[in-house]
Amino acid sequence: MTLVAPQIRIRRPRLATLLTGAGIALVPWMAVLAKTLPQTVEVSHWPLAWIGLDAGLAVGLAGTGLLLRRRDPRVAPAAAATGALLLMDAWFDVTTSAAGPEFATAVALALFAELPLAAACAVVAMRRP
Repeated sequence: MTLVAPQIRIRRPRLATLLTGAGIALVPWMAVLAKTLPQTVEVSHWPLAWIGLDAGLAVGLAGTGLLLRRRDPRVAPAAAATGALLLMDAWFDVTTSAAGPEFATAVALALFAELPLAAACAVVAMRRP
């Protein structure tokens, strides 16, 4: 006996409306956050957060590379997700770094590593199989 997963049917117009509405709903929420979040905060598990993000990047980069080498069509979503993680990593590295050498290092890594890798992932994600 073979088990077959049931097909989930999502109507595109409804999903499109939901996603668009969610994006629009975030705008006032961002205004609330801009007015209420503190300028500085002490964070628990800071190293774990960064190591987890870097672990996700390592898996994404290696997985995208392997899928690309195999010409596997699943490379496009892997590349898109990895590119998004790289952009997020660059943003948070730069915006959370202290002034001085730490900030300069974060900007250099963003400009010469994370952003070029994200652009390469975007190219892979947009290619037709």
